[in-house]
Amino acid sequence: MSDIAQAAALKKTGTFFGEPKALAYLAFTEAWERFSYYGMTALLVLYMTEALFLPGHVEHIAGFAAFRAGIESIFGPMSPVALASQIYGLYTGFVYFTPVFGGWIADRWMGRRNAVVAGAILMSGGHIAMAFDQSFLLALVLLITGCGLLKGNISTQVGQLYAEDDAAGRTRGYSIFSMGINVGATVGPLACGLLAQIYGWHAGFGLAGILMLIGLATYLAGYRTLTEETPAANRTSDAPLKLGAKEWRVIAALVVAMALTVPQSVAYYQNSSIGLVWINAHVNLDVFGFRIPTPWFNSIDPFISIVFVPVLIALWGWQDRHGGEPDEVMKIAQGAFMAAVANFLLVIGSWLFHPVPAIFPILYDVLLGIAFLYYWPPLLALVSRAAPTGLKATLLGAAFLALFVGNIIVGWVGTFYERMTPANFWALEGGIAVAGGVVAFVLARPLMRVLAVPAKVSGAG
Repeated sequence: MSDIAQAAALKKTGTFFGEPKALAYLAFTEAWERFSYYGMTALLVLYMTEALFLPGHVEHIAGFAAFRAGIESIFGPMSPVALASQIYGLYTGFVYFTPVFGGWIADRWMGRRNAVVAGAILMSGGHIAMAFDQSFLLALVLLITGCGLLKGNISTQVGQLYAEDDAAGRTRGYSIFSMGINVGATVGPLACGLLAQIYGWHAGFGLAGILMLIGLATYLAGYRTLTEETPAANRTSDAPLKLGAKEWRVIAALVVAMALTVPQSVAYYQNSSIGLVWINAHVNLDVFGFRIPTPWFNSIDPFISIVFVPVLIALWGWQDRHGGEPDEVMKIAQGAFMAAVANFLLVIGSWLFHPVPAIFPILYDVLLGIAFLYYWPPLLALVSRAAPTGLKATLLGAAFLALFVGNIIVGWVGTFYERMTPANFWALEGGIAVAGGVVAFVLARPLMRVLAVPAKVSGAG
């Protein structure tokens, strides 16, 4: 089915705020999925360090002795905190790695709708398995595999709701879809964190499992509103691409731009790993007799990513009208410097206060939320604009590999936490972000000379 015919067919099923009705099912499915994912992630490192890896629990994890031996054969002996950081990095890293294969499986074998359903089922099972000590490793495998099938494919389905030439409609659709992501990411840590504090860790993980099941039910309710080409058609429709020297220069420049985001990812995603461990141990969480659940801090940066979008759009528009809007690579550099400032705030807090007032990690997460808007959306926009026409989807998928690399490094850097003072650790994180910002600043002009004009590639035949 052509994009135009598919979009026309979807329009007949009704509308959602003027958009295809199917968008409602996709947006709400993603909201529930992100609700469960971020709710679970906000608990993960704290659960490992404060309960699961302690005597009386760690012995019950099926296959854990062999798994730990394998990890330590690569990275060396690790304390519970270091091991938790490494596992967190591996888990979140592979969450961004497997969608590359999930998209290929959907395109070539099972179709996107069935892939999303299978992914949601696997993720539901993973969240439920997380509610038991014995099935911890199984839970991580199910979550990683399920996210690989669901994440990229449901995002692709949003674009399929619109004709190829309907750029404005596609932008509106992805904006609504992104709102679902950020709302889920904001509310998930609040709900799961509070439940875990009142009723225990497994109650928080259990809620994440229930929410994922609601997401599955939502998607199934809208299953018939979605159409797609058959995998067999995809396997026979490929045409070889003609790449010249100009296109290869553009591809190389985009790969470098992707690599430039890795240092900021290291500085950013530590807020969900060692950041929570540090807050739990060194921050005064008691406010008027109420103890702030530590996972709540993970709701701040996605909330900021919602409310600051119109602010930054207005700022960049003003800069554009006055000839001073930074290009995409320069925005990446500016985002890295903001992430550095966020981490240096924790250095100052660690130096001056014992315990540290809660305002320091709050400001830290606020700045990280703004910094995220300066580096990740501009990167996706850059790839979408400048990539050769026949390789846009492939290179957009490759951009997520930068998050894979960044999160793997997050886990490794976190293993140094116990060997340093908190101030020195956050200075290290800030220094990584500064280094990334400096390199991006230096390379901005030569990269943008290559990426200024989109390259086009035509199919052969």
